[in-house]
Amino acid sequence: MIHINAENQFPVDNILFSFALATEAADVFDQYNTLITGIGKVNATYELTKLIQLKKPSLIINLGSAGSDFFKKGEVVCCTKFVQRDMDVRGLGYTQYETPLSGLPIVIEYGLAFAGLPIGICGTGDSFEMGHEPTIYNVVDMESYALAMIAMKENIPFLCLKYISDGADDNAAEDWNIQVHKAALAYGKILQL
Repeated sequence: MIHINAENQFPVDNILFSFALATEAADVFDQYNTLITGIGKVNATYELTKLIQLKKPSLIINLGSAGSDFFKKGEVVCCTKFVQRDMDVRGLGYTQYETPLSGLPIVIEYGLAFAGLPIGICGTGDSFEMGHEPTIYNVVDMESYALAMIAMKENIPFLCLKYISDGADDNAAEDWNIQVHKAALAYGKILQL
């Protein structure tokens, strides 16, 4: 049983653990239902959609590394709000981050809060952000927005935990390479697996 907060707990056998990379899962998640999507929104969308057509999980848990200049390296953050940070159609009169004609707000709020963890707003985009400046999001990744949107549209509970591997700055690539393998151990401890 995974205990997320006082109101939400789920049997582990029908939970889907989603990672972009196998290195983020390591061997900690070998005996569980895991999905390795590959990097980026398109890969994440395709792989999750394909899987839930076969079997709808009771909960999707997205785990992975992320950058932040707000949270500290090594910290695990629970993201409950998501922004498509590379959506920019301002040239046609739309607001930055707005997906035209989608009917979705700029920031989608869909996710469970994990008791005891700080809450973040995740900006998802198909680029490795290395020059983050203050904006409406304080965590950056490359898949979570797509996963949260699918979970929301399919009415599947969603939990997003991000291990802060880098500062989304000039040292991000080097820091990520050093930190990424620590994510699975941190998640195993938090989820009590």
